[in-house]
Amino acid sequence: MSNISEKTLIDLEFNTILQSVSEFCISNLGKTETLQIKPFQTLEKLKPELEEVNEYLSTFENENKIPNHSFDDIQKELHLLSIENSYLETTSFLKILNNSTIIFELLQFFKKFREYHPFLFEASQKITYQKQLVLSIEKIITPFGEVQENASTLLKQLRKEINLVRSKIGGSFNKALSQYSNVGYLDEIRESVIDNQRVLAVQAMHRRKIKGSLVGSSKTGSIVFIAPEATLQFSRELQNLIYEEHQEIVRILKELTNSLRVFIPDLNSYQNYLTKLDVTAAKAMYAKKINGCFPKITSEKRIYLRNAYHPILLVKNNQQNLKTVPQTLELNKNQQIIVISGPNAGGKSIALKTIGLLQVMFQSGLLIPVHERSETFFFEKILTDIGDNQSIENQLSTYSYRLKNMRNFLRKCNNNTLFLIDEFGTGSDPELGGALAEIFLEEFYTKGAFGIITTHYANLKVLASELENVANANMQFNEKTLEPLYKLFIGQAGSSFTFEVAQKNGIPFSLINKAKKRVEGEKIRLDKTISKLQKERNKLQQTSEILEKVKSKAVAQTDSLTVKQQKVQEKLESFQELYDNNLKMLSLGRKVNELIHRYFQTNNKKQLTTDFNKWVATEKTKHLKKNPPKPKTKLQKEQVKEKKQQVEKKLKTTEVEVLTEVIKVRKTKRIAAVKIANQKANYIFKAKDKVRIIGSNSCGTIDKIEKKNVFINYGIFTTKTTLNKLELVEPFKNN
Repeated sequence: MSNISEKTLIDLEFNTILQSVSEFCISNLGKTETLQIKPFQTLEKLKPELEEVNEYLSTFENENKIPNHSFDDIQKELHLLSIENSYLETTSFLKILNNSTIIFELLQFFKKFREYHPFLFEASQKITYQKQLVLSIEKIITPFGEVQENASTLLKQLRKEINLVRSKIGGSFNKALSQYSNVGYLDEIRESVIDNQRVLAVQAMHRRKIKGSLVGSSKTGSIVFIAPEATLQFSRELQNLIYEEHQEIVRILKELTNSLRVFIPDLNSYQNYLTKLDVTAAKAMYAKKINGCFPKITSEKRIYLRNAYHPILLVKNNQQNLKTVPQTLELNKNQQIIVISGPNAGGKSIALKTIGLLQVMFQSGLLIPVHERSETFFFEKILTDIGDNQSIENQLSTYSYRLKNMRNFLRKCNNNTLFLIDEFGTGSDPELGGALAEIFLEEFYTKGAFGIITTHYANLKVLASELENVANANMQFNEKTLEPLYKLFIGQAGSSFTFEVAQKNGIPFSLINKAKKRVEGEKIRLDKTISKLQKERNKLQQTSEILEKVKSKAVAQTDSLTVKQQKVQEKLESFQELYDNNLKMLSLGRKVNELIHRYFQTNNKKQLTTDFNKWVATEKTKHLKKNPPKPKTKLQKEQVKEKKQQVEKKLKTTEVEVLTEVIKVRKTKRIAAVKIANQKANYIFKAKDKVRIIGSNSCGTIDKIEKKNVFINYGIFTTKTTLNKLELVEPFKNN
């Protein structure tokens, strides 16, 4: 039995989830099994279940699809096998054969793809395929559900005789048909079939002229149906043979049934395994429908559900093409309890139920609709007090019932408990009920339980701000239209907007003023202050979002300008190189022109040759400095070799001296690299982070993240990939 009560499952509408999952089952056994799903008692039993569902879900995205496992219900057959001297019909053997064949295909598949589906493979290894069972059935039963002719020598002989007698019946009937038709005794239809027997359609006036047995007549009486005498004799012989054939078939089926009784445990395991796989497949298909994933299971007591959706609300809104607002919530040792306040119809109860339902689903082996970077913990107990629990049957008021429920909470609550209470403290005098609610909250806090409560009580909001590890939260509202935004904000209590909502719903302003006068001034001032703070925070958040968009555009423009600047720089470098070459050519040209001009003036060839050789020697010296010549003679090569050896000797000496320091530096760098790698592995990506795709050198910034998908901006283009393919380069620093 689970530690999570039936009441909790009802409060969180868990049965609605199971009903939705059961619709994906392909067998009635699977549907029945699904509707009986309960949360697991231990994490050790839960983990393999979640892994199997997750592995099955992964097959929808690759080519290694699991073979069809549409099986037959053989519960009736298993019951008959357990009864002595009973026997199965041929259709029952075909069911057993079908299930055995499916088991064989599944075992072969999981063995082939064991690396991709290790947990599904592990589950399949508990099944033993019995080939002898299949061979025994195939030897006796045909694929069409008949007993093989070669099942026994007697059966083969009987069927041969039956075919011979049927041939004689056909021959004798055709002879009588031809004979009486020629003499005009038969009606136009000539023959008919009554009780699977061919009969002559004789005109009533000639019935005494035909030898045979009268078996019927037409409605008008103008035609009588007669079985010829010769045919009757063969028909009686046929009935005897058919009876003997049936007796032999029963004997064969009994013998086959007895041979299969030894396989009853295997057939039971086949049935259970296929039912379990049907449930696993249904869970995976439901996860695909709600975009469910397998969050990380933490050993530390912590819940971090990022972009969590209420699955029932999500499916309903998707059907109506409506947007569903996700919630992000965290419970840890520093934020043990969250107190959500604010006006009614703002989404407080939905937020509370979302967390509770997802936790119950997760602990029942179902994948949940959250961001893949979410984390959760396995709680031994989940306690709920949601909705109006007035008990007419037990003559208990709402408050009495809730007090009784609180008594159970106090008795069961410990540091491994998650509790969820909607409208905490209501049902009694606000001051007295609020005071008692404070005591309950402090008790839960002292016991170290994690929890979420919703309330309108101001004293609970104040207490939440006073307790160290308890946080206030509110559901955001549009302060102008007073329409709910369905976004949970943690860190501030919410105003009830009591009078504002009343005014919006048409209550006369004069009556609202009278009500305000009857309420204590301090209460109004507190609520007004909270309301004002909430409005200011909403404005700041809107301004922040606008600035974020402007900044995003500015970053995109900056990246674009950087790319353009880089291209311009490349062109400038190219032009500079061309300019340098041209400048060099001009310098050479000017020198040649100078020498020629001097020659024209002096007409001195010897001077021209001397000046030219001197200039060439100078240019050659410059060239050799930049490009030293390779050694050609043996002496030159030895000199170069000697210099090289001296350099190598110095390098080795330096290497020995530096080696110790290098090892130390490498060790320090390795430790730092491991630390950075761990930080990057656990890092939760966010917009504006500088990243690169693993295996790529190009860096870009994250534009936005949608579930598993992430959009990266490279300046001149944007690409789409998944989070698991990203590598952090530099986190975004919000200055």
